Amino acid sequence: MKALLLYPKFPQTFWSYDAFLKLAGLKAKIPPLGIITVAALLPQAWEIRFYDRNVSEETEQDWAWCDLVIISAMWAQKDDFVAQIRKAVALGKKVAVGGPYPTSVPDPAKEAGADYLILDEGEITIPQFLAALEAGAEKGVFRALEKPDVTTSPLPRFDLLKRDAYLMMAIQFSRGCPFQCEFCDITALYGRKPRTKEPQQTIAELQRLYDLGWRGSVFIVDDNFIGNQRNVKRLLRELIPWMEQHHYPFSFWTEASLNLAEDAELLSLMRQAGFYGVFLGIETPDEESLKVTRKFQNMRNPLVQACQTINDAGLFIYAGFIIGFDGETAGAGQRITQFVEETTIPQPMLGILQAPPNTELWQRLKREDRLREGTGGEETGDQNCLMNFVPTRPIAEIAKEYLEALWTMYDPPTYLKRCLEHCLRINPNPVLRHTALLSLDRRLRLMVNLFWLQGWQRREIRGQFWRQLWQVFWQQPQLVTTYLGACAAGEHFWEYRELARERITAQLGFDPMTIDRTTPETTGYAENAVLEKAVV
Repeated sequence: MKALLLYPKFPQTFWSYDAFLKLAGLKAKIPPLGIITVAALLPQAWEIRFYDRNVSEETEQDWAWCDLVIISAMWAQKDDFVAQIRKAVALGKKVAVGGPYPTSVPDPAKEAGADYLILDEGEITIPQFLAALEAGAEKGVFRALEKPDVTTSPLPRFDLLKRDAYLMMAIQFSRGCPFQCEFCDITALYGRKPRTKEPQQTIAELQRLYDLGWRGSVFIVDDNFIGNQRNVKRLLRELIPWMEQHHYPFSFWTEASLNLAEDAELLSLMRQAGFYGVFLGIETPDEESLKVTRKFQNMRNPLVQACQTINDAGLFIYAGFIIGFDGETAGAGQRITQFVEETTIPQPMLGILQAPPNTELWQRLKREDRLREGTGGEETGDQNCLMNFVPTRPIAEIAKEYLEALWTMYDPPTYLKRCLEHCLRINPNPVLRHTALLSLDRRLRLMVNLFWLQGWQRREIRGQFWRQLWQVFWQQPQLVTTYLGACAAGEHFWEYRELARERITAQLGFDPMTIDRTTPETTGYAENAVLEKAVV
């Protein structure tokens, strides 16, 4: 079998870092870990060609060569995902698809002509697919009734990647999350019992990356790295001596729940292992909204204090926030903005609440007859989509607060000020003193471009840029490259807020930042009055 594996293109999103990557001469932020794990599950006798279409595109010769096309996608990749299925069908190729997007919403792949839907987790469903293929099945949908033991997951095919095109590499230690946040689809996809790999299994993946020559940042893609704290400590205790023996070739960042701040031992182990950053799902400083969405783990300790504890452990904080919870009162956007300023979190990801299919939020809204078709995250898979349900306050009011918060937080001088303050707040991790996030040539290219852009061309910040760089150099010299990287990321976010405004304006039919009040007549939805009546 000759299999062409494709990873579709992303549109510009919060996480795409387009302008940053261009400054550094890179193509994509992280590689697609899922599909290179799928590649490792396929028979060794198969011939495989792989393309991350965000890095380089396949050729017509590749299409002519293959017998089977395998495509994996996330929500944001919907458009290119469907386009590649249709191209394969038009060329008479068999098509197999999988990944989070078709697992959650299979119909678009079916309608586009996919022959085989390999859904859920591949350790179970790929063997089913291979057996059906061997038996001559022309079509099939393959699902798993149980969750696989991830200790059986193979070593991903890192050798298939054009590694020098990426900002960082990626590995996975666990799947699933023990918490019950109503809006989150992770528990629907992977369950509430976190399943982890064995420590030596994960270290073998790192050794493979090391042997392939990778040096720099590694993103541990777990949706909640600390979901199983016992096992994550087992990993860290074995990872620390490996990192020491290899002279700290990597630095790590990951995603974790905010209860990380409650475990001093875990923070210490992460520091010793070479972690430099963590993404936290803070969502909102409003306690009532946290109760509504059942994010109780964020209510056990003061949020600002928890962030400072994590900074003290040497970790740079990235964080997610959401606007549009049921019962939310006016001014939520301003309250998030104030919290971000107080904690100095440089890159807050602010999104409008969505109800992903099969989540508990989606189920509740379905019972309440509040779901709306043809709107929401399914269109772009990004944070700047109006909700796909009827909210409890006017849609245009939510949209206005979202854009105003985004505009304020990513105002260039305000953003640079937070980058400085956050770096000054961090207790630097000494084990990362000689660990570079980028290769020397990429760092030089990034600095030259950044010095020209922010140190000269952008008049509104150029004086601030040089003053702050000098301050970081004297007060936190170990974090100079971290600071410069955060500054460079601003180039992406300043473009992104413009794009967010365009997308919201297109969905509403008018720019919500230009209105002073919200009425049913100014929301841009013809049915708004009926929908608001239904909510009441």
